[in-house]
Parts: sequence; C-alpha cells; structure tokens
Amino acid sequence: MNNYTEEITKIEAIAIVSSDPAAIELPEKIKIFLDDKYSYRGVQWENIDLDELKAKGELVVKGKLSEINYPEPLVEKRADPYIYKHSDGYYYFTGSYPDYDRIVLRRAKNISDLKNAEEYVLWEKYDQGEMSKHIWAPEIHYINGKWYIYFAAGKKDDIWAIRPYVLECQDENPLTGEWIEKGEINIEFESFSLDATTFKHQGKRYLIWAQKVADNTISNLYIAEMENPWTIKSQHLLSEPEYDWEVIGFDVNEGPAVIKRNGKIFVTFSASETGAPYCMGLLSADQNSNLLDRSSWTKSKKPVLKTSEVTSLYGPGHNSFTKSEDEVTDLLVYHARPYKEIEGNPLYDPNRHGRIQEIFWQENGKPYFAYPGLKINDRIEVEAKIKLKK
Repeated sequence: MNNYTEEITKIEAIAIVSSDPAAIELPEKIKIFLDDKYSYRGVQWENIDLDELKAKGELVVKGKLSEINYPEPLVEKRADPYIYKHSDGYYYFTGSYPDYDRIVLRRAKNISDLKNAEEYVLWEKYDQGEMSKHIWAPEIHYINGKWYIYFAAGKKDDIWAIRPYVLECQDENPLTGEWIEKGEINIEFESFSLDATTFKHQGKRYLIWAQKVADNTISNLYIAEMENPWTIKSQHLLSEPEYDWEVIGFDVNEGPAVIKRNGKIFVTFSASETGAPYCMGLLSADQNSNLLDRSSWTKSKKPVLKTSEVTSLYGPGHNSFTKSEDEVTDLLVYHARPYKEIEGNPLYDPNRHGRIQEIFWQENGKPYFAYPGLKINDRIEVEAKIKLKK
C-alpha cells in the first residue's frame, strides 16, 4: 500500500467583481498546482449569501475540492487496463485476463465501483487455429453507433504468431450483447503485431499498433488511417526503440494510448521488457500536422513514467486515459506490480494490477505523470473572493 502523498503547492486564486449579485457564477473547476505543474479539480461551493454580500459589498465563499481517491490497486490481475466512459454514464473496464484465454468486461457508474463490479465474459479463445492462444490487451471503443473491441491473439501451434483482431457488437449493452468477429486487421506485412488502439481526429480515424521487424526482434509503432473500424489504408512507421530505456531486455515500443490536449496529439507508449524495466515514453505532434508523417512527431528523451522504489510500484505501463466522474480531471490508467523480483518469465506473472491516478500538465502543454502511485492531499478548503462593483 502506498502511503506517499504529495501536498498541493498552490491553488488558483478566484476573484470575482460584479455589479449584479444575482448574475454571479462561481467556477465549476479550479487549478491546483504541484510546483509549476497543474491539474483541474471540480469544486463544491457553499451557497452565496446575497444579503451579506449586499450589506458588506464583498464576501469570501468557501469551497471543497472534488477528491481523487480511488482503490489501490483499482482492479487486481488485469494487465493492460483500459477504461472507456460512455455516454450512458458508465465506465467500462477491460484488460488482459491472467490466463490469456478470454475477453472480459465490467462497468460501473463510479470508477471506484469497478473494483468489485460483476465481470462478463464476452468472447473465449478457440481450441486451435487462429485466436487460440495469448489473448492480449483488449480495448473497447464505440464507433458510429456500434461497439468494437480490439485485441491481439496467437495460435496454439504457433504461440508467437500474434496478430490484431476486431470484434463488433451492435447491441446497446455490450455486456450482454452479441459479439461477432470482424477478423484480422489488414496490416501490410505478416509479423508479431499487437496493442492496436484507435482514435479520431479532424474527421479521420486512425489506428496505432506495435509490430515486430528485423526477424521478430524489434517492436516498432505504426500508424495508419482507417477505411472502417477493422480495415486500414497504408501503414506508416511512427516510432522505433532508440534510447537506452527502450531496449532493456527487448527492443520495445508498444501499448500506445492517445490523449489530445493543448493543441497537441500525445501518444504514450511502453518500452523494454515487462518486468521492472518496463516504462512509458511520450510522442507529441501538433494537432494540425500530418499525423502519418513521422517527422511530425517528437519523442521524449527520457521515460515519462518508470519504476518507483519509493512507492514500491514496478514496471508501470500499457496505459489508457479517462476522466473523473465530474468530467474535470484527467486520469491515467496503467498497470504495475507491487514487487520487483519475478520468478520465470514476467509475462506469465499475473500480478500486474490495474491502477489509476491523476495527470498533471506542464507549462509547455505536455502531460506530467510524476511516478506510479501518485496521490494528492486534496482535503483542502478553497475560497473565492467576491466584490460588488458600485
């Protein structure tokens, strides 16, 4: 259990001047700071005492920050955790099942309730042939009125012949609806391929995924525009391992996730082997650039999230993004182990637990993830100063 907590260093000052007391509106969100990094939090304000305001001409109104306090871990033994908040108000959670033999899904109206929410099996592996081994890293998306799950799978008689596949559900409730196989995504060359994610930008839908080259030894990231949710156009190299933190154990770029903020497209990805060296890097591109052009992207020279001995969380990575219940605070969803030493192949150690924490933002517009297990002491009273203009 992580008991390490950061203190907020500054809170945005709220000062309102108005000539009409009835027209005064307090902000629904406020900036909090860790030094020069900021996040947004919702605020529950006290009622404005209009009589006192009119009598004194000024008033200080107290408020309470919305707390970000989720179970730790959020969901045990679910590597590659993915959370999607749908328009029905539910958070949908999926991740790699430890036996790598099925795709599961759960949902809840509050993130904390995902921990003990009922889990449904949507699809199970075949006994042989395609999709009969290593069912990995499912993601759920809602595209053009239908549900889609992107996942990777191998073959029982060729277990590392991992390829990306798509399932589709046209029913309103994906937990109980019928899922049909749309088949393998039409990547341009046959090799170990996994961790497909999709996003839409400026009217176009894109796919990003990891794929091995050089005799199946190096895992790069590729990007493509999509014709439909299971078909790509031409694929383009996005990133390849180049720094020392990307090539520990294996040369790896995988697990891409997309977040759009501050005029930029950000793609987080995971690097190195899946034990304690596993870590996250960041790709950035201007929102108006050609996303298929590798030169549009810049890569962080250092990992943006890595193992922390302080919080005893190891190998953080394969993340997704979501927002708090009030839609104000950006959240990082990722997995990490609570111990460093692993017996045997770390891929088969089941204790990569799904976790969640607040994202802060830097003055340059880039996300700041701090370290795995980041917690904020947010039981703080905030205030707004209101003054009547004569």
